Amino acid sequence: MRGFEEIEIIGNVGKDAEMRYTPSGVPVTSFSVAVNKVLVDADGNKTEKVKWFRITCWRKLAEITGQYVKKGTAVFVKGEIDASSFTDREGTARASLELTASKVQFLGGRDGEGDEGSRGGSDPAENDLPF
Repeated sequence: MRGFEEIEIIGNVGKDAEMRYTPSGVPVTSFSVAVNKVLVDADGNKTEKVKWFRITCWRKLAEITGQYVKKGTAVFVKGEIDASSFTDREGTARASLELTASKVQFLGGRDGEGDEGSRGGSDPAENDLPF
């Protein structure tokens, strides 16, 4: 039996994080991250491709990311990946990449701010997952 795939990504947050609580009181935070890749063809023309990842954080990591993750923030995320497919309202086949984070490191915003993870002495670290 093969375990879950763990990956690392660096990208920019698409919108402010949304924090909520499970019925048993466990904090959960969700946000999306865009990872950009620049491709150059044989003629030297550049094309940018973007892949979106839905990120879910649990417990202490959820509390930290819920407070500091804002639209445009550059982040490093490490965690387990899960891919799923679905059909949208128009009948088009789509795919979703979901990452359950074990680590989130703040790299600063697009405006060149410093490491946001150091605010208030809180440095996001490895986090135990609820399962």
